[in-house]
Parts: sequence; C-alpha cells; structure tokens
Amino acid sequence: MAEAQQARVQTAVEEMVQCLERDHIRKMQGRMFRCSADCCERSSDSMSQVHQCIERCHAPLAQAQSLVTTELERFQDRIARCTMHCNDKAKDLFDSGAKEPAVRALMESCVGTCVDDHINLLPSMTRKLKDSLGGLPQNTDSQSLGSAKDLKMDGGKGLAGLHPHSAASFSRHLPEDHP
Repeated sequence: MAEAQQARVQTAVEEMVQCLERDHIRKMQGRMFRCSADCCERSSDSMSQVHQCIERCHAPLAQAQSLVTTELERFQDRIARCTMHCNDKAKDLFDSGAKEPAVRALMESCVGTCVDDHINLLPSMTRKLKDSLGGLPQNTDSQSLGSAKDLKMDGGKGLAGLHPHSAASFSRHLPEDHP
C-alpha cells in the first residue's frame, strides 16, 4: 500500500514541477542564455566584467531555483510530519494490544488521508509558485544589469534542484507497509 501512495505523491509532484518548468523556468533559461551570450559579445569588457555580467544574467534563474526548492522542501516536511503522526497512531494502537491487521488498516487509512490532503494542496502551491516566479526580475538585456556583488549564485548548477526526478525524494517519508 505504501508504494502506491508513494507513487501517487511522486507523480503529482513531478507533474507540478514539469508544469513550472515548461511554463516559467524554460522561458527564464532562454532569457538567461541570451543575456549571457550578449555579455560574451561585449569585446571591450574585461574578462572579469564579462564574468560578472554572466553571473547577473544567471541571478533570476538562481532565485527561481531557490524559490521552488524551498517550497518543495516545505511540502516534503509537511507530508513527513503527517506520516510520522500515522506511525505514532499505529504504534499506539499496536501497544494497546491491537492485532496486526487492525494496525495495518489504520496505517493504510491514515497514510492515504495524508497523501490525499497533500496532493490537494498542490494546485494552490502551484499557483503561489507561478505568482512568485512571475514576480522575479527578468534580465533580458545584459546592458541593463546592475552590480553583481550582492548576488548569491548557484555555483553553475542551473536547474539541478528542479529536475522532475527530484520529486523521488518525497518517497522516503512515506512509511513502509508495517508500523
């Protein structure tokens, strides 16, 4: 039972991430690459200036990655707390002398409710993320970029944190088939 619930959450989160990537992140990537290419065309700039220009072009995408990663971590923490509550309820029932089938039924029902509740949160979470992503600065011109000294960069990782398969990490928080 836990595997089926795990797969439901993973599929729902992957669909959300793919939607965000398709509708927002991909466009940001295009702007970032065009902006970075413009930086490289600035033949009168020093190597350091070109590097800083490229870093500024990457900033909105790094912000987007951080935003989505933070929201996914919050979601993951919430579902983990819910399933831990299920584990506690199952353990309490078992400790009170209940038979394994009753404990298993409680666990399956409780985890199913956790999964349903959290999957139902994804549409509002997606809207919130889309609104937040839409509000990020969009660097489309390397000439209009400000100073890079205050920017926190992602070390060139790009969208590694947004890969749809990262949703697989949610599965470790769903309990096994036994308490």
